[in-house]
Order: sequence, then structure tokens, then C-alpha cells
Amino acid sequence: MSDTLTQYKNVVSQCEDLYLKKAKDYGTSWRVLRPISIVDQIYIKAARIRQIQETGNQKIADTIESEFIGIVNYGIIALVQAAIPANSPTELSAEETKHWYDVKAKEVEDLMLQKNHDYGEAWRDMSQQSFVDLILVKLLRIKQILANDGQTLVSEGAGANFIDIVNYGIFALIKIRE
Repeated sequence: MSDTLTQYKNVVSQCEDLYLKKAKDYGTSWRVLRPISIVDQIYIKAARIRQIQETGNQKIADTIESEFIGIVNYGIIALVQAAIPANSPTELSAEETKHWYDVKAKEVEDLMLQKNHDYGEAWRDMSQQSFVDLILVKLLRIKQILANDGQTLVSEGAGANFIDIVNYGIFALIKIRE
């Protein structure tokens, strides 16, 4: 498990590094995105990975690895958006941007540790294709939750699904790098 935590933290650090560099380039323009738009951004990335997996062909240089990084970062963005009051400014300072990423990444990591304990790191035996399929399932669930105005009867809410998406993306990145 200590190896997993080291690998996990390395992946998150690399994802956060890109996130913060993009924040310097673009600011926090993502703050205007509504939940469904974030879902669609992640969907585009997951669908592209699946297309490449199924056909073995791609025409643009972005790698599967870079798409998983995008999935992780958009998942964190979704969690941050849900936590920040709607009337907050669109532009966050560099310190706030980093703070919110760290807070949400820590929440995701904490849940991973709990699930890894209970499931015995079953993800290590999963395929990259399964991670993509599970991400797509979670996105469809979130779309339905949003269509139901965020209400669920017996299921986890959108936030829990975004957390799972982030963890699946991180697990895929760990496996790519092994």
C-alpha cells in the first residue's frame, strides 16, 4: 500500500502541476462552466480514449495519458465548483486555486485509501479499458442526477461519482506509468 500511496501522490502532483500552469495561462476561466459542461468535457476525453483503444488509430498527438490527466483535472474542477459559493468571483487567485485543488485532491485520496483497504487494491487487476468504461458509466449517472435536479432516492450524488472518476483516472495513470 505504501507503494500505491507514493505512486498516487506522484500522479496527483503531476496533474496539479499542469492544472496550476494552465491557471497561469488562462486564469480560472473554467469557473464559468456549469456541471453539465464539465461532464461533457470529461466525456469527450473518455470517449476519445475509448475510440483510440478500439481502433488503435489517432490523428492528433495528444496521448491517452494526457487525456487521463485532463479527466483527473476536470474531475477536481467539478468538485471545486460544487464547493465554492455560486456568488464567488470567477477569477481565483493563484493561492486560492492551489488551495482548492489541494483540498479536493485530499478528499479524493482519503476515499481511495478507505476503498483500497476494503477492496484490497482490486483496481490493480483492472484493464485500462475498464477504467474508461467505468468513467463513462459515472458520467451517464451524473447526467441523470443533474436531469433530476441533483436529487437521488438511494444513490450517491454527483460529487461521489466525480470522486470515483478522479480515482479511476489516477489509477489508469499509475498503470500507464508502471
